[in-house]
Amino acid sequence: MNIAIIGTGYVGLVTGACFADLGNTVICVDNNKDKIASLKKLIMPIYEPGLDELVRRNVKEKRLCFSADIKEALRKSKIIFIAVGTPPLDNGDADLTGVENVAKAIAKNLNGYKLIVEKSTVPVETGFWVEHTIKVNLPNAKKGKISFDVASNPEFLREGQAINDFMHPDRIVIGVESQAARELLCDLYKPLKTHLVVTDIKSAEIIKHASNSFLATKISFINAIAQICERVGADVVKVADGMGMDKRIGRAFLDAGIGYGGSCFPKDLDAFITIARKNGYDFELLKAVRDINEYQKKDIVKKIKDALWILKDKRICLLGLSFKPNTDDLRSAPSLAIIESLQSEGAKIRVFDPQSMEKAKEIVQGVTFCKDAYQAAKGADCVVIVTEWNEFKELDVARLKKIMHQPLIIDGRNIYEPQVMKKNGFRYIGMGRGKRQ
Repeated sequence: MNIAIIGTGYVGLVTGACFADLGNTVICVDNNKDKIASLKKLIMPIYEPGLDELVRRNVKEKRLCFSADIKEALRKSKIIFIAVGTPPLDNGDADLTGVENVAKAIAKNLNGYKLIVEKSTVPVETGFWVEHTIKVNLPNAKKGKISFDVASNPEFLREGQAINDFMHPDRIVIGVESQAARELLCDLYKPLKTHLVVTDIKSAEIIKHASNSFLATKISFINAIAQICERVGADVVKVADGMGMDKRIGRAFLDAGIGYGGSCFPKDLDAFITIARKNGYDFELLKAVRDINEYQKKDIVKKIKDALWILKDKRICLLGLSFKPNTDDLRSAPSLAIIESLQSEGAKIRVFDPQSMEKAKEIVQGVTFCKDAYQAAKGADCVVIVTEWNEFKELDVARLKKIMHQPLIIDGRNIYEPQVMKKNGFRYIGMGRGKRQ
């Protein structure tokens, strides 16, 4: 099929490359001409395992190309995926300006039947407004002569595992209002041989927000349990293991830590709370989920302060900056709030992250960026594990202890076993791993 992907962020770029790899002809479009120029040179704007190779292969096979000309892409394609950003507004709403602008551009360039698909995470009823915007902005000469359909096809791609998630999905959600749209999308996804959830557009839009909100709820729930564990002397990892063996609960997303971040959970949670409020429901549960998540970032700073007494002029090493491993994404990363809090107390901060250092240098001031974990930990009064990169799990702890000023580990992701670290001479503080110190 001929496909246009409007937007080359995490979702758009991965989606376009994967559709091309399935044998479709894909044009990825973006109004950022510098980004398109880089993509044409096969320079990726993001770090995602396997993406560079996937893009190169499909560009070489002439199934994938990049353009800043939306008119060309729309006219050549039958299926148009809207994958532009929907950043949060101050009031919690999603900013849908980009979606509206794309809808207007589609209206001006319709040259035959098109299926317009929401891929961006959008609030319920966006499908209606996309259809309305296209109809309003159609040139008079085309009104009543050219047909189109709108559909919803939310993404469920995890950063760091996005290609695998696309190619081996748990399910594919399709929201449609016409048989033509249903058949097109079902045919498009047929090669993936997975379960298709076909529903109306509004239900599909809510599935996305409800899914992310539920996962955020699991994370905040286990973080709340970690707080109780610290107060009574229990181990939250053992609690989570015991809970997770129940098939109704499951072990995934029950890892206590410093809270979630990224471009999805914080934004989608705020948007869902706002959607509920606008429709007359006060979603107090999700407000509590959000509050717990914010508390975790403050709590780890309190742990550092309690362990070091005075933070002024203390040398603190942060290992990890990205909001999760296997990505360079710093959007709503807990590390940023932690750095800001520590700096306000006068701490001297050294950091290392395997992938996000260059992006961090553009937004973080007053810290020392180091070439590896050991350089960052040299002379440190405390090492704080912020992101659970595998290489941090495999550090030579004997070497680490030798180069630190104080052998203190504050493990914000529970990647180490407390008894093992204590046996190696460290003062170890985890998240919910025994009596609060």
